[in-house]
Amino acid sequence: MLPWHQYLMGILLVLAGMNHFRKPKLYERIMPPYIPAHSTMVMLSGVAEMVLGFMLMNKNSQEMAAWGIIALLIAFIPVHVYMLQDKKASMKLPKWVLIVRFPLQLALIYWAYLYT
Repeated sequence: MLPWHQYLMGILLVLAGMNHFRKPKLYERIMPPYIPAHSTMVMLSGVAEMVLGFMLMNKNSQEMAAWGIIALLIAFIPVHVYMLQDKKASMKLPKWVLIVRFPLQLALIYWAYLYT
């Protein structure tokens, strides 16, 4: 049996991925302009989050999932930078919240690394 926190991360990823399909415009708005095909990228990243979340909850695929999650979290860093730079992309969040997301991203990377 996997630890409860591994299931928690998996479920959170599945829910986050599902949200890409519920509110795609939200995710498209926070993507830097140099990333092509915003709509497609939002859908692909949503699918990736869901697949990796389910994989993380399976002992046979957890290590591959963990490395995939780490790669995905690193790939999302430019979005966090863009949200700091662009007022519209910031979703009116306070600057300190946007800055705190960087160490949070590192914590999530570490959390995923625990399952490698």
